[in-house]
Amino acid sequence: MARSPVNGRVMLRETGFDGDEVADKRAHGGPEKAVHLYPPEHYPYWNVKLDGHPLLTAAGAFGENISAPGFTEAKVRIGDRFRMGEATVEICQGRQPCWKIDHRFTAHGVSRQIIRSGKCGLYFRVLEEGSVAAGDVIEQLEQAPHDWTVARVFHLIIGKGHREEGAGDALRKLSELQSLSQEWKDRAVKLAEAV
Repeated sequence: MARSPVNGRVMLRETGFDGDEVADKRAHGGPEKAVHLYPPEHYPYWNVKLDGHPLLTAAGAFGENISAPGFTEAKVRIGDRFRMGEATVEICQGRQPCWKIDHRFTAHGVSRQIIRSGKCGLYFRVLEEGSVAAGDVIEQLEQAPHDWTVARVFHLIIGKGHREEGAGDALRKLSELQSLSQEWKDRAVKLAEAV
């Protein structure tokens, strides 16, 4: 999960950046988790919650490949497309935290607090490969024509939104969203069947 800054241009391919290895390929990485972005806007929140943990002094504390302002979960939508350096990417899901984040911070309950707060970050799939460098502008090419923000989707299928009234209909509609990752479509279907 630990990531360090890289100088120069790095090729972004369908499954992620050249040289960025994932230990558990069954649960992490792949085409629908090619790039993990975590907004720097969340770091002050975590500095308070984690009492100024030393990992929070630089980007990468949450295992993100990229940290860029303006990508908070309530602002961006599943299916939003961006030019990042020479690559084109699309938001396809939020990040579901696991026990490894607790282990990384040597603090029990960090993953649970991510779920409660909705400060999950997001994943991009790569539509067009290309090189990317620190400082490249991330330009929005297309805004998805719906209101499925990362925050709304995360609350519905990872938070407790699937227990709320009307969740079944929302989950069925969400499962039909073309730009949503297959993993989260499958989860939406399963939760809808259980409602």
